[in-house]
Amino acid sequence: MFFDDRLATVLRQRATGEASLRTQYRQLLDLLGRDRVAAQGGDRSLLAAAWLRMDALAEAIPVETRARMIREPGWRFRSPDLAAHLADHEPEVAAAALTRADLSGEDWSALIPRLPVRARGFLRLRRDLPVDVEALLARLGVHDRGLPAPPADAAAPASETPAAAPIPLRPVPVSVPPPDPDRGRERARDDSGRTEISALVERIARFTRERGESQAELERSPRLPLGELPERAERAIGSFGFVADTGGRITWAAGEAAPMVIGTRLFTAHPGGEDTPGSAGLARAFARRQPVTRAEIALAGAPAIAGGWIVDAEPRFSEEGHFTGYFGRFRRVPDAAAPLPGPEAHEADRIRQLLHELRTPVTAVQGYAEVIQQQLFGPAPHEYRALAAAIAADAARILAGFEELDRLARLETGAMRVEPGETDLAALLRRTAAQIDPVLEAQDAGFALRLAPGASLLVAVDAEDAEALVWRLLASLAAAAAPGERIAVRSDPLIGPGGALARIACTLPPRLAAEDNLFSATTRAGGSAISPGLFGTGFALRLARAEARAAGGALRREGDTLVLTLPLLTDIAALPSAGVA
Repeated sequence: MFFDDRLATVLRQRATGEASLRTQYRQLLDLLGRDRVAAQGGDRSLLAAAWLRMDALAEAIPVETRARMIREPGWRFRSPDLAAHLADHEPEVAAAALTRADLSGEDWSALIPRLPVRARGFLRLRRDLPVDVEALLARLGVHDRGLPAPPADAAAPASETPAAAPIPLRPVPVSVPPPDPDRGRERARDDSGRTEISALVERIARFTRERGESQAELERSPRLPLGELPERAERAIGSFGFVADTGGRITWAAGEAAPMVIGTRLFTAHPGGEDTPGSAGLARAFARRQPVTRAEIALAGAPAIAGGWIVDAEPRFSEEGHFTGYFGRFRRVPDAAAPLPGPEAHEADRIRQLLHELRTPVTAVQGYAEVIQQQLFGPAPHEYRALAAAIAADAARILAGFEELDRLARLETGAMRVEPGETDLAALLRRTAAQIDPVLEAQDAGFALRLAPGASLLVAVDAEDAEALVWRLLASLAAAAAPGERIAVRSDPLIGPGGALARIACTLPPRLAAEDNLFSATTRAGGSAISPGLFGTGFALRLARAEARAAGGALRREGDTLVLTLPLLTDIAALPSAGVA
């Protein structure tokens, strides 16, 4: 590359749709966010046009969207000019830009006097600024936002007013009412001589105290038995991805673990600051910029993340070769009392690792196809967009098949279980059959439901898991149905060895009844529009059998009938047509 024309290329593009506006704004952020030397080496008129284009795009893109783009995890910029430009925008955008700016001490010292006064306060939210920069902020009068303590002579008596303390406040938009000339004296001091700040501190303390007393009284008060369901215990997190900075502090985490672990230091797992052997190994790896493999560490905090963890992480480096931190994954320490995994578990683990390796290229192909189909990087011919849409759909089906393989491996090895819950199986059968029947009507086929009248079929299975199980069962039968065939589905409660069960018996279509091993059948949907899954009927039934077993039931073949049993919530003695298994 003899010259860099990326900025000119971006400016030549015409952004018309909402997606193209966001894409061009993101491209300008990347190009203008490079260091100042690279930016000054270009054409000044081109740079001026770029700044004007960015301002025009800012008027068309909502503030929340621009702030979210600037706050993207892992993105930094090193241009003081971009920081100064964004600092003049809305408070949300200015705060995000000054948080993501990665400048040297000299650049900060030159930039801060140029910043608007309201934007300087955002820098106090950062804890990674050089010492001389923090000293400059202190000289300019930029301090942590908080209410100062009231003076001693203006404080109320100790018996009436609690001790005032600085209370940190977050900047929020406040609607200011029109001034009232009759209240000018009250705004400065009330009748007791206290200042406005002192009165505000007292009101906050009183509200906190009264709320705590009312909550404690509510917890002590007896409650009537109104049939409330017991609260579900908080689910423990099994694993999560994370990103740590150069000091070993977690700055980003995946999913629900984020609010519980962000800000935690990896080297001091306990509040007392004593390092465990695993955290000491992490500290050595951070100091030497080496990969972290199976390092044990303990986290304290919320019940969902408290306990022992195993950490695997890799160091990250910038384009210039500077160390920027680590990214990796936390996973739970296996229970010592649990039985050692057998050959099936090792085989399932290898399958899951293989699926993980296959997902990466398929996801990349899907992403690039969607980029072409949606014309995110510019116009594309309609033929290419049609091909890209077909490729994206095929990639989505492949990823769905990977999910089914992973789910089967987890269920058959006990690494995953079906969540307990409450589902009306009879209503679920009617709803699923009603969804499939319109497709089968074209060949004069369908389901003949004979559900037990008046019998309650509340099964102890989560609604989503039960719906997926019933869909696989009925879709597998419907895909193999011949023209003019009616598939009989009968339900009744019974008493099994483990208690009350719901029994669903389905007649097998001739194509499936001819199979010796139903759960390894290679029968596929053929011309039917209903597909039980990517890998055919046999695999779908095997997955349904694993789900039924994990829920405490079973799926088995009895001659020309396929029988599904699931545990019932209803007392078997109350059922009108209870049979005995």
